[in-house]
Amino acid sequence: MSERDGVADLGAEATAPVPGWGWTETSLALMVLVWGVNFAVVKDALRVFDPLGFNALRFAIASVLVFAVLASRGEIALPARADVPRVLALGLLGNVFYQMCFILGLDRSAAGHTSLILALTPVMTAFLSLATGHEQPGPRTWGGAALSISGIALVSGASLRVEGRDALVGDAILVVAAFAWAAYTVGSRPLVARYGSTRTTAWTLWVGALGLVPAGVPALARQEWGAVTPKAWGGLAFSALFAISLAYLIWYRGVERIGNTRTAIFSNLTPIVALAAGAVLLRERPSALALAGAALTLAGVMIVRSVTGSRPRPTG
Repeated sequence: MSERDGVADLGAEATAPVPGWGWTETSLALMVLVWGVNFAVVKDALRVFDPLGFNALRFAIASVLVFAVLASRGEIALPARADVPRVLALGLLGNVFYQMCFILGLDRSAAGHTSLILALTPVMTAFLSLATGHEQPGPRTWGGAALSISGIALVSGASLRVEGRDALVGDAILVVAAFAWAAYTVGSRPLVARYGSTRTTAWTLWVGALGLVPAGVPALARQEWGAVTPKAWGGLAFSALFAISLAYLIWYRGVERIGNTRTAIFSNLTPIVALAAGAVLLRERPSALALAGAALTLAGVMIVRSVTGSRPRPTG
């Protein structure tokens, strides 16, 4: 979960000669599997957990684990006082607001649909990068964006036909979540350049925990603990330890070793794994319309991410 010295090094890594398959690539393949399965695991756990209570627990666990990892590496530090407001704002946006939208949207929508909608984040990031002057998306980016948006429209239309308005509300919440993470990604760029991804991500994760844990306390007080099955506890542990803590560490290790763009290529497969996991673990059966939308969405995302300057997306 680290970069060497900032944005400039990312560009150098991304344009360096392609390395052979090694431990970094193997770890990233594992990360894709973890993130893809996580959608179905969380969806299943939400059958017995209150969404806000579940979020509070998994972020509390993940925050402690990330702190322990950074402490063991001697990387615990605080941002400069002038950067504290930005860290707080990004933590609230990228973790509290985003994660609440993620968990509430997933609670209403299918796991496979959730992964596809969140795959819109790179497209939204391109729009925001254009608006802030960070990047100048070209025709391929706009073409990919159009394909992705068309695909999500088909997926949401399939949700409305099969599952009703509640699923459509969930899809709308997830679109807001994707925009929130895109804004977080663009807004965190100056901090990443100054401090690296490891510390920036850890700080915003801890801020998120400080917001999500109190927000989840009332839900935890109402939780029927006797109804929580060993399977649901396992889902909580998997999401906290692997999908948040371990996967984030693997992701930014990849950014450090093989660059931003090459790392992002691996996550292109996450929605495919999520659709498969939803079918196997939850018996979700996407319609032909939803599958057509998935194909358009993934094609658009791959086009956007193949363009130099596109930025990657972590997953909830």
